[in-house]
Amino acid sequence: MTQTVPGTLYIVAAPSGAGKSSLVNALIKRLPFVYLSISHTTRQVRPGETDGDHYHFTTTDEFLDMVGRGEFLEHAQVFDNYYGTSQVYVQRQLDAGHDVILEIDWQGAQQVRKLMPDCKSIFILPPSREALLERLEKRQQDSADVIERRMRDAVSEMSHYAEFDYLIINDDFYKALDELCTIFTANRVTIDQQKQRYDSLIEQLLN
Repeated sequence: MTQTVPGTLYIVAAPSGAGKSSLVNALIKRLPFVYLSISHTTRQVRPGETDGDHYHFTTTDEFLDMVGRGEFLEHAQVFDNYYGTSQVYVQRQLDAGHDVILEIDWQGAQQVRKLMPDCKSIFILPPSREALLERLEKRQQDSADVIERRMRDAVSEMSHYAEFDYLIINDDFYKALDELCTIFTANRVTIDQQKQRYDSLIEQLLN
C-alpha cells in the first residue's frame, strides 16, 4: 500500500507565442496526476475562452481587493493587466498528492520561489525570433502594434531563462512535450519521494 506524498509545485514560463499553453494542455492530458492552476486575471476574454476554464476573469477592483486580503501566492502586472495565483487552490491540490503547474512570468516565479523554495521551474524558448513572430501573427488576435510590443517584451522575458531549473526549446512540438513529461515523471521517482510513497514496502523488503 502506498502513502500519499504531497505533490510538487511547478512553474512554467515562456514569452508570449512560444507555445507554452499548448504544451501544458497536452502534458495534462498525458499525465493525470498533473493539475493546472487557473489564474485570476483582469484582461479581456479572448475568443474561445470561458471563465473558470482558461482564467478566472475579474475586475481590477476585485483583483486588488484579493491582493489586499493576501489571497494570492503570486501576482503581477503584465502589459496592462493583472494576473494572480490562488494560494488556497494550489495548497489543496498539493496536499492531495497532485503536481500543480503555474503558468506565470519570471516576476511571478521570483515571488513563488521565495514562498515555496522547493518548487521546480521550467522555461520554454522558441527556436528563433522569426518563429516567435510567425506564431504571434498566426493567432490573429492582436494588432500589429500589440505584436510589436510583445516581441520587445519577449526579449526581456527570455533574458531570465537562466533563473529556471529546466530549459526546453519548442521547435518540434512532440519532442518538447516528451521532454516536459520526462521532467514530471522523473521527479516523482526520486529517492525522497519513493521512500515516502513506498515506506511499508521498503521496510518489508529489508526486514
